[in-house]
Amino acid sequence: MTNRNKGILLLLVSSFGFAMMAAFVKLSGDLPTVQKTLFRNLISAIISFGFVIYYKERLFGKRENQKFLLLRSALGTLGIVFFFYAIDELVLSDADMLNKLSPFLTIIFSAVFLKETARRFQIIAIIIAFLGTLLIIKPEFSVDTIPYLAGILSAVFAAGAYTVLRVLGQKEKFYTVVFYFSFFSTVVLLPFVIMWYEPMETRQLIYLILAGIFATLGQFGITIAYKYAPAKEISIFFYSTVVYSALISIVLFGQIPDILSIAGYIIIFSASFYMFIKNKEGDKAGA
Repeated sequence: MTNRNKGILLLLVSSFGFAMMAAFVKLSGDLPTVQKTLFRNLISAIISFGFVIYYKERLFGKRENQKFLLLRSALGTLGIVFFFYAIDELVLSDADMLNKLSPFLTIIFSAVFLKETARRFQIIAIIIAFLGTLLIIKPEFSVDTIPYLAGILSAVFAAGAYTVLRVLGQKEKFYTVVFYFSFFSTVVLLPFVIMWYEPMETRQLIYLILAGIFATLGQFGITIAYKYAPAKEISIFFYSTVVYSALISIVLFGQIPDILSIAGYIIIFSASFYMFIKNKEGDKAGA
């Protein structure tokens, strides 16, 4: 198997992991969002702690990388809180697709903060993706729009976290970054969970533990995938999460996305596919 195919396979596994995470978060029922987020990240912290100890790496990374690790962790924590809120309030595949705006926003943030030049086709793709978002949100001035805004904010903060990860590059091992983020979010959210804690049934606890396990699978899968192949070659396959989420929405929750949402999915996916093709053409031209 070529490295590219290994990367694709790992992205498909990662997508399945994140889709199952979202499903178990939704199945856990009417619990505070911060409580769900804490349990999800606590499980990730435990699993990644094992990797760090096994490979005898630093738990909290190098001193010179602390500001980037802290910023990545803060942005990632906010992203997950907003994403989990959107999962609870929206059709699962709607929440997932809004979160998938993060690659387009990463291009904008990289241009603004890292001074990377945004190419013309990337700007076109961002505009197309934004139009697709409007079909999913169907904007109107009412409280019903709030969960959709949370979904967009989840993508904004996720894109910020990914931008910081670009700065970190190969400076830290992936399991150190995952542990740092998971530990940070657990500590930060703990006081809020104590204030608003709601007792859980055994079933709900099991669902949140499973959400944490599948989230860790998703995090490790996507991180290792991009070590085998560049993101521009394989990132399109990460959108398989939306297919998984749509099927889970129908089978487990009886939620069927409306026709406008489906049109929005197709437009956003098309924008991503357009970027994928243009990147491939650029590689051939430079060869």
